[in-house]
Amino acid sequence: MEFQNLSIQSLVQMIKREILPNMASRSFLSSSPYDTAWLAMIPDLRQHDRPMFKGCLNWVLHNQNEEGFWGDYDHDDHEMSDEVECLASTLVCMIVLKRWHVGSPLIEKGLKFIHENAELLLSRKKQGKFPRWVAIVLPGMVDLARASGLEVIFPESTEHLIDDLFSNRRQILEREKLVDKNQYYPLLSYHEALPPAYKISHESILEHLDSNGSLFQSPSATASAYLATGNEACLAYLRFLASNCASNGVPSLYLVDEELTKLSMVYQLVRLGLTEYFDQEKDEILAQIYRNYKHEKPIMKSIHSIAAELYKDCLRFWLLRMHGYRVSPSSFCWFQDSEEVRDHIEKHYESFSSVLLHVYRASTLMLPDEHQLEKARTFSKRFLEKIASGGTRDDSIISSSHRRMIEHELGLPWMARLDHLEHRMWMEEKDACVLWMGKFSCHRSSMVHNQDIVQLALQNFVLRQSVYRMELDVLRRWSETTRLSKMGFGREKTTYSYFAVAASVSLPCNSDVRVLIAKSGIIVTVADDFFDTEGSLEDLEKLTDAVQRWDGEGLSGHAETIFKALVDLVTDFRVKCSKQSGKDIKKNLQDIWGETFRSWLIEARWSRSGGAPPMQEYLDVGMTSVAAHVLVLPSTCLASPTMPLHQLWSNPYQPLTKLLMVTSRLLNDLHGYQKEERQGKLNFVLLYLKENPKANIEDSINFVQWLLDQLNKEFLQHVFEELCDLPEPSRRLHLACLKVFHMFYNSSNRYDSDTEMLHDIQKALLVPPRIPTLKSLRPLPQQAGTKPGVFVTKSLSGQFGLKRFPRKSFIGYQISSQTDPLNRWENMCKPSGFKLCFA
Repeated sequence: MEFQNLSIQSLVQMIKREILPNMASRSFLSSSPYDTAWLAMIPDLRQHDRPMFKGCLNWVLHNQNEEGFWGDYDHDDHEMSDEVECLASTLVCMIVLKRWHVGSPLIEKGLKFIHENAELLLSRKKQGKFPRWVAIVLPGMVDLARASGLEVIFPESTEHLIDDLFSNRRQILEREKLVDKNQYYPLLSYHEALPPAYKISHESILEHLDSNGSLFQSPSATASAYLATGNEACLAYLRFLASNCASNGVPSLYLVDEELTKLSMVYQLVRLGLTEYFDQEKDEILAQIYRNYKHEKPIMKSIHSIAAELYKDCLRFWLLRMHGYRVSPSSFCWFQDSEEVRDHIEKHYESFSSVLLHVYRASTLMLPDEHQLEKARTFSKRFLEKIASGGTRDDSIISSSHRRMIEHELGLPWMARLDHLEHRMWMEEKDACVLWMGKFSCHRSSMVHNQDIVQLALQNFVLRQSVYRMELDVLRRWSETTRLSKMGFGREKTTYSYFAVAASVSLPCNSDVRVLIAKSGIIVTVADDFFDTEGSLEDLEKLTDAVQRWDGEGLSGHAETIFKALVDLVTDFRVKCSKQSGKDIKKNLQDIWGETFRSWLIEARWSRSGGAPPMQEYLDVGMTSVAAHVLVLPSTCLASPTMPLHQLWSNPYQPLTKLLMVTSRLLNDLHGYQKEERQGKLNFVLLYLKENPKANIEDSINFVQWLLDQLNKEFLQHVFEELCDLPEPSRRLHLACLKVFHMFYNSSNRYDSDTEMLHDIQKALLVPPRIPTLKSLRPLPQQAGTKPGVFVTKSLSGQFGLKRFPRKSFIGYQISSQTDPLNRWENMCKPSGFKLCFA
């Protein structure tokens, strides 16, 4: 664990030193071999036999895959958009190498790859047609390759496919205008791929340049436009782009927007669970973003920049609201005010899928009376559901990974998600950070694609898992020592209780908070079951009286076991709180546990007498008996040791605490009414029917769901807008606690199941994330006694491997093992002259 900590701190310092300060001057977009090659095509103004952007040419030279292609091609992931895109990228990369008379062996490998794989890649056209961009770009690159003297040979079996491809292009060129506001990414945005016979005037090109000198923000189209016109504004954009991106590869879409880059970086740090390491940097960026937001003036937005503008505005709203800034929904709901914009999105909803996903995400942070957000949620949900159900007109636009993200967003409410599992999913899904659709597949515009940050996220996640497993062992031993795990009745939920706490509390708070909350949850579960099913009324009255007196004399059996465990817990809380803040909270702890046991006794008497109290009286007792307050209030004393006790233990409780208690009770009752009806227990859903004789069960369920919706909005308002006296750590603990209840009772009572949560528990505590091996490897300078280009790598999944750097005459191979210790690799390297280093 010490080695993990050192590695994490080293990565954190490197990111702070090299990456975050340079956000404004570099791109974090995924590299595009296609666009990088197009910049490499431009000759130097003074020496026409040399490229203007040598860094782009060098990137092409050093980034061919071993199989001979450029780009992304996963044999195990047959998504047509990615695969065919690698054909276009490979063709243009070979063209640029031919143009500058370099890389002949790479060209040969590329030609071989195309000949051997073209049939497989081209044979997956849907319904007799290729995706629009494929039909435009691929024939263009085939034409250009042949015009450059490259002998591109397609197998005979693909001749009809190639004919179909060119036929599709001809139909598109005849059908579409050069620039049509109703066509998402018009023909002119594919300037580099349009045939020479398709005459385009310089005036048409210059008329549609963006203010930054680009042609539809496309590096490849802008490079082609510059080659055709020599326009200085195009050149300025390309130079800016090359200076920021050339060494890492040019992206397929590039916006010169410093604020967007910063927003996207913070968003990634939040979604990957890394803000504990970059709190100061995050706070400074968001404070500046908010200052800009307060002074922002409305501007007219181009129809072709809608995706970028809306993405940015959604991102800003989500981040600022999540971090306590007061922002108006109108800051991103402006798209609803324009019929032209709405129509444009509706016509091209597949291409706007990632933007609609961000609209939907932003709408989850809804506060009371935010009708704009209601409308935005309904609008975005309609099209996302269409995509999730397969109702797309062009299957090549939506990748399977992106579809999974949409299904996850629609299928699991934000309030029912646990942060730790969300961080894992954000690492594992390749389209988690998708930005918006560019000319090609959605993957090509992934924002903040930085492997050092992803590696840090993985190491941090694995470290947390190891800490969590140790804490769970401590908790299990405590359950056995106190005999709570051996009661012989009810639910044994030690693992469930700890999982819920560890996976939800993403605060960088200490182990004490997690363990003590989990202990509280275990006692609540055992005691609740004792009052519900096991204890006689006499036993329950004795135990409740003992808790009021804080004296266990006269108790025996299960009641004695529960009381002793409670005393142990309170003592532990009291000692730890005293050490941190010098405050004695014994009386406070005894009071809240006392009222909780009293509420359980009242409910037990109701159930056994068959009485039915009024709904309000039931809710007053039930909000205490659900015991959410005994989880968050004591732990707040540890998470916020400087907080005055009177603010926390006020009577009545703070509004946020009361909202947590009421909402938790209603969630429990909504998803447990059938079981409790069978057991003869009271339940809010059932009491509603008694007080409303004309209502049926659906009416009761709908009423409770409506009530929960209103309470959730009010709860979030207190969390985000600081409407109470509780400090941020306490408010975040309240939010984490409510999300746990939502998770337990999302569509069913998962807490009562012995199996339903096991998969999530394994992902949270046991199984490391599955993340692809790092693709970019940096060779260290050769030193005496080492073999050139050979070093040990460490993959994102924590695997060590022996790798020969795959460049020039080096032959690439890798041996990896997830279990071999580091010293085994050191011993293996020494006799061979290898140097142990990390890529």
